[in-house]
Amino acid sequence: MSVDPTFLDDDLSSGSGEDLNMLDGHNKRQSTTPSSGRRKRSRKATGDAIVDAMLEIAAASKMRATEIMKNEDRFSISKCIKVLDEMQVVDQRLYFFALDLFENPNAREIFIALRNLSTGMEDFELELDEMELVAAAAGYHYYNSLTKQPRRSHNESPCGTRFMAEVLNGDDDGCREMFRMDKHVFHKLCGTLRQKGMLRDTPGVMIEEQLGIFLNIVGHNERNRVIQERFEHSGETISRHFNNVLKAVKSLSREFLQPPPISTPPEILRSNRFHPYFKDCLGVIDGMHLPAHVPAKDQSRFRNKKGVLSQNVLAACTFDLQFIFIYPGWEGSAADSRVLRAVLDDPDQNFPQIPQGKYYIVDNSYSNTEGFIAPFEGIRYHIHDYRGANLLPRNAKELFNHRHSSLRNAIQTSFEVLRRRFPILKVAPQYAFHIQRDIVIAACVLHNLIRREERNDWLFAAAAAADGPSSEDLPDLDDGPEMLASPRCCHTRSASAICAALWNAAHATYFEEENTVADKLADVRSEASAQGCRVVSLALAPSVLDFKEADRTGTAL
Repeated sequence: MSVDPTFLDDDLSSGSGEDLNMLDGHNKRQSTTPSSGRRKRSRKATGDAIVDAMLEIAAASKMRATEIMKNEDRFSISKCIKVLDEMQVVDQRLYFFALDLFENPNAREIFIALRNLSTGMEDFELELDEMELVAAAAGYHYYNSLTKQPRRSHNESPCGTRFMAEVLNGDDDGCREMFRMDKHVFHKLCGTLRQKGMLRDTPGVMIEEQLGIFLNIVGHNERNRVIQERFEHSGETISRHFNNVLKAVKSLSREFLQPPPISTPPEILRSNRFHPYFKDCLGVIDGMHLPAHVPAKDQSRFRNKKGVLSQNVLAACTFDLQFIFIYPGWEGSAADSRVLRAVLDDPDQNFPQIPQGKYYIVDNSYSNTEGFIAPFEGIRYHIHDYRGANLLPRNAKELFNHRHSSLRNAIQTSFEVLRRRFPILKVAPQYAFHIQRDIVIAACVLHNLIRREERNDWLFAAAAAADGPSSEDLPDLDDGPEMLASPRCCHTRSASAICAALWNAAHATYFEEENTVADKLADVRSEASAQGCRVVSLALAPSVLDFKEADRTGTAL
């Protein structure tokens, strides 16, 4: 029996198709009697060859991508900065100049190439000073900038872009809208940062423009791409200057977040409603929840009682609406009292020491302990609970809570002004969490700066108008002589003692002013009779406070 050699080879083949269908087209065997089995094996061999070819192409592409990444990493900004940091003789001015030039990829490549040239040509006794390397890269980049970019005219603003020129040369409202402060405050801040060496002018971006970039972002919660178009800079430049200004403004916190004076605050001293009862009060402490952007693994800790991701910010302020202390970064689930206790137990937090006999006003979220006075629990507290002739304080504890709430309103006003000035605090910015914390501190520093430099700032004025009449204009029980207060109670920090002093003074004022009330009623009757009017009903007010409120609003007649 004869065996066809063609079919014998097919049966003994490995099945991979390599010996049947070579990629170079050689050694292809053709059977004179084709069968379906051979056609299937030929198609399988062809498919395997295609797969092998694709794998080779993918491997080559991967190697090429790896080489590209290595090349890019070789001339990256971080690599250039690392090499620059290794140089020992580069002065600070030249260092910052080189950092600005590293934005250009060509300058980075030239810098690394010259650096390698100086280290690799020792056999030829060629010594290049390290400062000359930076100068060579800078000169090359500067030459390219002159040939590729038009020169600035002498009439153009030295602050940078057309946008900066329009804002700083325009009206005051434009500066307030874009930079969230008046022009003279803006220039004052620029001068402070320049004088202290916290920021430096670069060849492409001056300090005024750097600060403008930062204020535009925090004052309008703008994205990087929007700022790029507005200031005509790359995203990397915008990000770098934002972080530089953030660090610089934060470093001013020791200068602008100062402990309060131990003397009686002027806002209390000028008001018979608060003095001498709260003469030892230093300020107000409260917590503020701000939206936070945190990783998924931390979200359970940062979810507050309302189910919102937030950071709990502990703040203390004076009655002049200036922040004394700020401590951001706590989880939204943390109680206010826990945050305060942690700050007091940690000396590194530098909480202002409370002098003997002094205290801060706090709300019911905190304990009524040494150095802190909270309101009475279960008693009406908020100011709006006492608005109206029939809702005025009726006992000692209600009177104390009303005064306590009026003083505590200072920190609520400060929080409101801070949020309105910097809307980035109203949302969860897409930054790392430590950047979110620093933004809160920087915002408080700018808040205090504006308060010191411009007392008539439009946001502070709007907040004062929204609060209604000042404390001196509000009707009260004890607008009488200061001698009505008990001297023994003026030096105590006890809430009960202050409460008793307030109520005793109120009753003393009531009995002393009864005759005045009667005389005023008689005058009203006489005036009505002289005008031919008939008094239908005229009853004695149940208290001096009610009479004054009735006299002010006209509801008792």
